[in-house]
Amino acid sequence: MMGHSHALSGAVGWMAVVPLLDGTEILGTTFHMGPGEIIAGALVCAGAALIPDLDHKSATITQTYGALTQTLGAFMNWVFGGHRNGTHSLLFAVIMGAIAQSLALWSEMAVQVFVFLLVGIAFNGLGLGLDKNRTAAGVINALLTAGVTLALYSAGTDYAWMGAAVAFGCLLHFVGDMATHMGVPLLWPFTGYRVGQNVGFKTDGKIERNVVTPALTIAIVIYSFYLFDWPELLPEI
Repeated sequence: MMGHSHALSGAVGWMAVVPLLDGTEILGTTFHMGPGEIIAGALVCAGAALIPDLDHKSATITQTYGALTQTLGAFMNWVFGGHRNGTHSLLFAVIMGAIAQSLALWSEMAVQVFVFLLVGIAFNGLGLGLDKNRTAAGVINALLTAGVTLALYSAGTDYAWMGAAVAFGCLLHFVGDMATHMGVPLLWPFTGYRVGQNVGFKTDGKIERNVVTPALTIAIVIYSFYLFDWPELLPEI
């Protein structure tokens, strides 16, 4: 799938599991899903849903932070054997989730920087950036990302779920790509068999543009009404 579809699927996926995670204890950590955690999780998961495509030089995420993500993308392409190989495996999702959770446990500053990076990637994936005027789009994206990250920090957002959101975002990426012709090697490096190969729709084809993307967008709107108590968030004027 295209970057915007992956980002949308990440946001929708997180919003869908919030009711299941709220109050759940995993490995001694209890997840509390307030408005800040829902918003932050949706954006983090949306950004994480683009991470597997770092192995492609033209991907949205690879172009997001210029030389930084381009260099990282070239490295990952080399390490994981090219596009849609190792970065599209269950092993990769576990590695990314472990790295994210380690950052959350290690340093509050580290997790804030990671959130900033993922939110910026999410906004690019959702269409805020990489347009005709890349400089202007980049400035707008950076300002918006900084504002959102600061607002979440000021609200005391708890990032105990960071590792789960990143790993889940990667898994949602795999599900999206399994629905396209190329499929994904979920069990890499043990086998190169591609789950979903030659099955499903064409990437950026009519089905993705006219069915998948609109359906995911509508799902975000529906979940927003379901998850948030709008009278409390927007007091009467």
